[in-house]
Parts: sequence; C-alpha cells; structure tokens
Amino acid sequence: MHAISQYQEIIKTHFEELQTVKEPKNLYEPIQYILSLGGKRMRPVLTLMTSEIFDVSYEKALHAATAIEVFHNFSLIHDDIMDDAPLRRGNQTVHEKWDLNTGILSGDAMLILAYQFFENYQPHIFQELAKLFSKTALEVCEGQQYDVDFETRDDVTIPEYLKMIEYKTAVLVGAAMKMGAIVAETSQENANLIYDFGLNLGIAFQLQDDYLDAFGDPKTFGKQVGGDIIENKKTYLYLKALEFSNKDEEEQLQHLFSIQPNDNTDKIASVKTIFNSSGASKATQDAIKEYTMKAFETLKIMSISEDKKLILRMFGEKLMNRSV
Repeated sequence: MHAISQYQEIIKTHFEELQTVKEPKNLYEPIQYILSLGGKRMRPVLTLMTSEIFDVSYEKALHAATAIEVFHNFSLIHDDIMDDAPLRRGNQTVHEKWDLNTGILSGDAMLILAYQFFENYQPHIFQELAKLFSKTALEVCEGQQYDVDFETRDDVTIPEYLKMIEYKTAVLVGAAMKMGAIVAETSQENANLIYDFGLNLGIAFQLQDDYLDAFGDPKTFGKQVGGDIIENKKTYLYLKALEFSNKDEEEQLQHLFSIQPNDNTDKIASVKTIFNSSGASKATQDAIKEYTMKAFETLKIMSISEDKKLILRMFGEKLMNRSV
C-alpha cells in the first residue's frame, strides 16, 4: 500500500505522460488543457488504492483510474457551460478559453475516450467496468438535472436533496472504488461493499462541503465562504433550518433566499445565525457522522485484513476532519 500523497503523485505523473493531443488540435487541446489543471484527483486515487486493498498492484488499475478522471473532467466542462462559470481551479474554463461549441464537442470526445481506457482489460473485466460506468454516468446526469430543477423549486424535501447529492457526487466515488475491486477480481460481495463504503463516504463528503461552505475557515476552505448562501442554494443546512425554524425564522430565511444584495455580508451573517439557532448546523454535523458511520459499518463484513480495514477507516476519518 502507498500513502494518498504517493497515489496522487503517480496519477500526476501518469497524466503528464498521457498524450491526448492529436489532430484536429481544436478538439484535443482543450482535453489536454482541462486534464492538466490537476486538482486533488481523489477519484482515480481511490481506484488505485482499492486495487491494492484487494492485493493487486495499482499499476493494473491505472487504465480504470484514468477513465474515472477523464469522465469527471468531462462532466466539469459541461457543468461549467451550464453554470456559465468563468474559472475552474483558478484558470479559465474550456468554453471561455476556446468557445461554447468547442466545450461541448471536446467534452463529448472525453466521454468516449473514457470508455476506450477500459479496452485495455480482459473481456470479462471490460464488461463489468463498462456496465458500472454506464450506470454511474447516467446517474451523474440525473443528479445534475435534479440540481438544476431544485433551483426553481420551493418544495424540495430532504430525501430529494440526499438523492441529488448521491447521484451527482457520491455514485462516482463509489464507482471509483468498485472499479479498483473489479480490476483486482475480488469477490462480488467485497466489490459491492467497497462501493457502499465509497457511496456513503461520498454523501458525507458532500454534506461536509455544504457545512464548510457556510462555516469553514476562509483561510483554508479554498472557496468563498457563504457562496451557497449568496447563490440561494437549497442545501441540507437550508432545508433543515426550514424544518426546525419557527414561523418568523422560516419567513426571514425564505426572504433572505429570495434576494441578491450588492453586499452579501449581512445576508450571510443572518442566514448563519438561523442555521445555528434552529439546530440545522448540528443536524448537518450529525448527518455527516451518520453517513460516515454507515461507510464504516461495511468494513465489519468486508473480507480483507484488519490492517487494510484500518487504512480505509483512517482515510474516511481524515476526509471527515478536513477544513478544505
């Protein structure tokens, strides 16, 4: 087994050596560009780590890990187009650096390229990887659509929100881990359990992201604190605050989430006060712990050594104690 930082370095080196630029350049250069922007690359790291959890060298999982990362970046190109976002990881988004049509077409090509990396495996492994990948890719699209729909709805429920973050974020974490298990040719039970581990950890991670967006330290969070409040996003915090608030707080919160002041300082402070006083902050922290514990429950029945279980548990604990 390697440390997370070592897996990240392996992935970084692998993508630097991966040649995706060919003719026509205007199709492939944007792909090389988005892949070169880096990021934490946690999804491919999880694929490599999982293969070694099940006693197979990470090298065998590199193609599957590449597919996951290429797909993830494809989704980012199209998300940025939908959000009209100017920046990604501090750099120009693909559609801003080139144009809208290039962003759409290069993104489409990345989805196809992701599938091609599975062709490096034996037919029975290819079939399992492709089946999981197709299911996951469709769920990610469904999650994105739910997220878009929620922007114009005032009746979003907690179960609906949890389903949205499961599809938009968590299924890709679960799939990244299960792909490592498939490549390692472990038992079906182990593969399903590691998927559930990743899925629940992915939900906890997104809930943690919601919480940190409001209450994170601006010095370490890496994004503008209060961004979701400024954008009137109906996060778990917001939905729980509505559920727990008295009538006056509920009306105040709904009003605050209907306005776009030039200076958001007072708005952010007022919303955070309601999040705290209503008990929504604590409920969100409780939910983060609940889904983390659900992930850890799968370790009890997974057929791996105790030291491997400890590695997965420590990874989960580190993820949940993050401030970024």
